[in-house]
Amino acid sequence: MSRRIRIATVNVNGIRAAVRKGMTAWLADADVDVLALQEVRATADELAAALPGWQIVNEEAVAKGRAGVAIATREPVAAVRRGLGPEDGDRTEWAGRWIEADLDVDDERLTVVSAYVHTGEADTPRQDAKWAFLDAMEERMPQLAASSPLSLIMGDLNVGHRTLDIRNWKGNLKKAGFLPRERAYFDRFTGPVGEQITANDGSVGTGLGWVDVGRRAAGEVDGPYTWWSMRGRAFDNDAGWRIDYHLATAALAERASDYRVVRAPSWDTRWSDHAPVIADYTLGR
Repeated sequence: MSRRIRIATVNVNGIRAAVRKGMTAWLADADVDVLALQEVRATADELAAALPGWQIVNEEAVAKGRAGVAIATREPVAAVRRGLGPEDGDRTEWAGRWIEADLDVDDERLTVVSAYVHTGEADTPRQDAKWAFLDAMEERMPQLAASSPLSLIMGDLNVGHRTLDIRNWKGNLKKAGFLPRERAYFDRFTGPVGEQITANDGSVGTGLGWVDVGRRAAGEVDGPYTWWSMRGRAFDNDAGWRIDYHLATAALAERASDYRVVRAPSWDTRWSDHAPVIADYTLGR
């Protein structure tokens, strides 16, 4: 028998701080079955203390107090794969940014990913690390779709794909997060599978066929944004960015419903600079 699975993603900007500021109360009311977390900045033990009663898998960053991704779930975990990119050499810039979990939901296998793409900085080594990570994502996504047709990549992907995704897009054309080359990856991620895609930067590549569940649900409207700077009055003026995603395989996207961004009612009630992004998916035969 099929049932609804509620799946959420949020960059918590430090799990211990988020819990202290009110995340626990939100989670108690959210009725979430699977929760992807980014920038947890915590060990496995600290995550377990912050989220009692959940089954948690995580991938820690090399540097303490930085990055870190996790998946908390009420569903049975069948397998976990940690990390993305090269397995040898310096893993400092790669660790704590990608974790995959296969979940058994009744008689079906669901694969969920919590991803935290580098922020980057145009024309610096920080941006080089981001390019490399996006390259690794582009390589992994077809493999993931082939091995697990019901797959969902979630997280803070640190790229606004279209002008609809950033309030002040004109002022950010040369800044990390909205560079044409960054956005071109998302043109390919969400382009029709197998088709040649001419991206916004003029490059040509192959569409991977993943679905931006948020954009499909919202339509051709500004936002809804998922991140606002803590500086100035960005939140009050809704001068935000949509950089937190549910990217689903086509088969899973057809089962999505009730997508929403849970924007805090006011600046002072926020427990992160990101808002949770939630959607329901119908699983089980």
